[in-house]
Amino acid sequence: MNASLTPGQTKVDTVKLLINGQWVESKTTEWRDVVNPATQEVLARVPFATVEEVDAAISAGQRAFKTWRDTPIGARMRIMLKLQALIREHSKRIAITLSAEQGKTIADAEGDIFRGLEVVEHACSIGSLQMGEFAENVAGGVDTYTLRQPIGVCAGITPFNFPAMIPLWMFPMAIVCGNTFVLKPSEQDPLSTMMLVELAIEAGVPAGVLNVVHGGKQVVDALCTHTDIKAISFVGSTEVGTHVYNLAGQHGKRVQSMMGAKNHAVVLPDANREQTLNALVGAGFGAAGQRCMATSVAVLVGKAREWLPELKALAAKLTVNAGSEPGTDVGPLISKRAKERVLGLIESGIREGAKLELDGREVSVPGYEQGNFVGPTLFSGVTTEMQIYTQEIFGPVLVVLEVDTLDEAIALVNRNPFGNGTGLFTQSGAAARKFQNEIDVGQVGINIPIPVPVPYFSFTGSRGSKLGDLGPYGKQVVQFYTQTKTVTSRWFDDDSVNDGVNTTISLR
Repeated sequence: MNASLTPGQTKVDTVKLLINGQWVESKTTEWRDVVNPATQEVLARVPFATVEEVDAAISAGQRAFKTWRDTPIGARMRIMLKLQALIREHSKRIAITLSAEQGKTIADAEGDIFRGLEVVEHACSIGSLQMGEFAENVAGGVDTYTLRQPIGVCAGITPFNFPAMIPLWMFPMAIVCGNTFVLKPSEQDPLSTMMLVELAIEAGVPAGVLNVVHGGKQVVDALCTHTDIKAISFVGSTEVGTHVYNLAGQHGKRVQSMMGAKNHAVVLPDANREQTLNALVGAGFGAAGQRCMATSVAVLVGKAREWLPELKALAAKLTVNAGSEPGTDVGPLISKRAKERVLGLIESGIREGAKLELDGREVSVPGYEQGNFVGPTLFSGVTTEMQIYTQEIFGPVLVVLEVDTLDEAIALVNRNPFGNGTGLFTQSGAAARKFQNEIDVGQVGINIPIPVPVPYFSFTGSRGSKLGDLGPYGKQVVQFYTQTKTVTSRWFDDDSVNDGVNTTISLR
């Protein structure tokens, strides 16, 4: 079934569902165009799956779980080893597709894939990650040990801004723990996600262990309420994440929901000036600001406020262009709607009295005049009541606040409801230790602008940025995707002494 075609096109492919190992053309009547945000070219059409198709995907996962859960750990691990090798082999090809559908630069798209690949590599250590505990002789001849067992069919709902990394946070760890999985990629850019799913099937993931459905709220709600779904992992906006957490929780699911952010970088005047300014510009405007871990607020402390002209000059040098073009620093936003929202928030900043130091609203990119571009935008004179501070802009907009002391900076950050990430730039070990101890944010960088931990540690966003106790990778995610069973055992031989009847709860 072809989409409405743009001039010069002859065919638009449709994105398939994956149900029980089969690539399925959806029977839905509702479709959405996958659009290149730099050119508005329609790349493909994605279906909004029917309730019956979602049910079929979950049923396939339920049937496959009966045998997959008993598959030896070594066999599951070898599939992950094969998958990581395939991702490495095809990463450049996937990055080109990711850049076309999402707008990222090729280099940033490759980074998106690599950060997900790290989690796949960590999944290859499942033999040690899924170990239980054992204590011998807790009472006379009695041993106690724990088993970490899979929980069943799990589901993942992923955002548009990391179509490779976030899916790879989810399904590899879930299935290597012995679960089966239903993935719902972002309907805005599912093509690179589906390429990774194809590689997973090629790596040996059996039919029904990994299933894929596409869609919007109806599909999300179906996953959250279905009896056979045991756990839901979500990454995306605060509004949707709160809805998923509440709805799935009401239906007895385990839920981890990673949501919005307003990440601060606190700059002390003793910081390495050049390195700090480079970090602020890269973390503030890279990926067009469409990162949940983007630095969107710079807090200049004391004499560091004198660095503002240099910050402005450095940001002004960034090249805005299509992600596919060499030398691009800032690509387009994902959609026209996203651009309109960012422009509206910039207007609100001007209206509320902030000083627009650098204006990216009228940027024009030759050859890509229809693209969803907003150039680097910098505000100073920002207060904590302004919308450009209180709302997550999710665009290439950096706002600057000024305070006199580190204590004031810490208090400012801690008052913000979000707690995803923060950073401190300083050369003082004492200041860094004070900051990391007193700051109420889940992930802290010291001279690191985007403190996303490597997969050996857990992603630990907090407060308004996270609902649920456990993070999406690292040791915590093994807990999320398994249930602990504790066994207390005692064995007798024929010559054992009969202890008689014991009516107490103690072990002897």
